[in-house]
Amino acid sequence: MERITIRGERFEANGKPVWFCGANTPWHNWNDFGGEYDEAWWRGHLAQIREAGVNATRVWLNCNNGQGAVDIDEGGVVRGVAQAHWRDLRSLFAAAESAGVYIMGTLLSFDHFKDIGSRPEAARWRAMLGSERGVESFAEHYVRPFAEYFGGNPVLWSVDLMNEPDWVHEEDFCGKMPWEALSRLFARCAAALHKAAPATLVTVGMSFPKYHSELYEGDMVSDEYLQSLYKDDGAFLDFLSPHYYDWIGERYGSPFTLSPFGPREEGGWGLRGGRPALIGECPALGTAGSTLTDDYLNAMRHGWQGVMPWTSNGVDKCGGFERLSAATRRVAAEYPELVFPR
Repeated sequence: MERITIRGERFEANGKPVWFCGANTPWHNWNDFGGEYDEAWWRGHLAQIREAGVNATRVWLNCNNGQGAVDIDEGGVVRGVAQAHWRDLRSLFAAAESAGVYIMGTLLSFDHFKDIGSRPEAARWRAMLGSERGVESFAEHYVRPFAEYFGGNPVLWSVDLMNEPDWVHEEDFCGKMPWEALSRLFARCAAALHKAAPATLVTVGMSFPKYHSELYEGDMVSDEYLQSLYKDDGAFLDFLSPHYYDWIGERYGSPFTLSPFGPREEGGWGLRGGRPALIGECPALGTAGSTLTDDYLNAMRHGWQGVMPWTSNGVDKCGGFERLSAATRRVAAEYPELVFPR
């Protein structure tokens, strides 16, 4: 598989434009990698979605409690990573390469920090986020070896540092952590990835534009803000991957009817330009008044560089393979040179 690169506000593979007719396959058995990993299922499902026209999917590599993966102590210091985690990830990437499906690997989610009463392990993740020592240990003992092991494989085209960090800041059940702590983590991890695996692209799966735009509450993942918290030239995101569900459109509008960049009165969704932007999550059932096929095609027309619906394997009520595949087959058939450039 060709390495995915960036030219301006688009993605390329071997110098040719590529558009992500994507999906989310977040988990099969929740803590899959280092836990209940089912190699046969992953190999079969990745082949299934590739045959249906999907060229990339987003996978949660480490789910909320990290059992079987990250060894984190009560003070939030990461001490190491289970060898079973690395072993299972090697198998996942081999299966993806065999199928011809690129992987966006998500390293953390707001779920890690959720419900401290019923999930005491959340206290460890909150302690990590709230401590410079904890953040450094996560970057050095998890992110850096991950990048060294897998960053040379082009099938790992990108890393999503955290799924929907907005809720870690906003919600009591996630600790209401300050943006300074979250963004410091992103800065350290992005710098570690860019140093150890410079060809692997980095993003953060923000929930909505509220904290992702200077037009609203500020851009908490801008180069300027990240580098103000950790002074390293590698502390930046290569591309943007916000999420969208219909409740978001009530205030911010639908990205399927707007370009990613610029203010809404000028036809934009409020993001800062200069790098590619794709829709990292949206319902596989389609959005209000629109089919999923229309969502893919409208996003393409408005300059988004891909769409990754939730999910390819029906983990909840947002839709599954039947809805997803009907749309992806159509998009891949109409734009084969963009979805699978030769």
